[in-house]
Order: sequence, then C-alpha cells, then structure tokens
Amino acid sequence: MKLIDINTWNRKQHFEHFSRLEDPTFAVTIPFDVTKAYNFSKEKDVSFFGKYLHDCMRAINSVNNFKYRIIDNKVFELDVIHASPTIMREDKTFGFSFIDYDEDLGGFLNNLEAEKLRINNSTDLFPEKEGVNCIFCSALPWFQFTGHKEPFSNHGISVPKLSFSKAIWQNDRLIMHVSINVNHALVDGYHVSLFAEKFQEFLNE
Repeated sequence: MKLIDINTWNRKQHFEHFSRLEDPTFAVTIPFDVTKAYNFSKEKDVSFFGKYLHDCMRAINSVNNFKYRIIDNKVFELDVIHASPTIMREDKTFGFSFIDYDEDLGGFLNNLEAEKLRINNSTDLFPEKEGVNCIFCSALPWFQFTGHKEPFSNHGISVPKLSFSKAIWQNDRLIMHVSINVNHALVDGYHVSLFAEKFQEFLNE
C-alpha cells in the first residue's frame, strides 16, 4: 500500500473539488462482448460468472486509479484489489462475499466456490473479511439493463461498484451490459475506458 502525496499529486485540484461534493460519484453502463468467455466456460465446464468476474478483476488490477482508496482522508494506492460480489442463497436472500484475487483462474474459482459454500451455510449478510481493498459487485442475470444506480453511502465511497446484466444474444454475439460506479475524485472517464479496454481484451482470450 502506497500513500499518495496529495500536495504533489497531479490530481490534487480534481480530488479536492470532487471530494467536496455531496455525491462525488459518476456511473456509466457499457456493453461487453462475452461470447468467447461464455464459450470458454462451456468448453472447460467452469462457472461463466466466475470466468467473467476473474477477467473483470484482472482488468481492475491493471488500472492504478481503480486501486486508489480514501482511508482516514488520505489517498492510498493499494497493492491488490479483491472481489466482493453478492451471492444468492436458495431462499433468494443473498450474502456479501469477499473473494481473494488470484491471477490464476483456477485459484480464483476455488476461492469463489469456498465463499459460495460459506454463504449457503450461513445467514450472515456480511463476510468474515471486510475492507476497502475490493470492488463491490453484483450480477443481475434476470434482465438486461442499460442504466443502473447503486445505493449511496459515505462508507466505502472510494470503492468502485459494478453490476453485470443478463447476457443477450445479438447477431450471434453474446452481449452483457456492465454498470460501473466510481468516485470522480479518484477516477475519470479516461480511466474507465482503460478498464473497459482491458476487460474486453481479457474476455476475448
């Protein structure tokens, strides 16, 4: 974890301006082609959700601005960002998870399955691990959306929040919309574009 010297940071004015706003976040929804990721999951008999979430986390960890967090009014660049998706139980309630990031897909899928097992054998809403060294995310596989709003709280306001829509076949391509909510004090549209480019690149592998 590296402390950012705000006084010499080229984002100093941006950070101070947006940090003063009641809601400093902005959100966009971007369509992604998940055809190859879906085919890969079927060929390898692995979770499609796990596959695209791993690709997402690879992209998140490749863009420095998505690793910035505000802690005690100071800005830090964290070393590794993990995943904290909601996971649904059989009774249709859900629990928040904390999935340790692993560059290896197999290791990440093992961590995901362990969290699924924990949540399905618990009524706890929150995971044993908590922190801002993650992204908050959720899958909404029941419908496709073109816009999305996240619940707002000052707690964890520097943590990016993502939601994944239902994937729809369009002209022989499987398209999934992804909403991305970020703190404008730390992340601009340019950095979202870097993430989107990397995410699509990894989905295509």
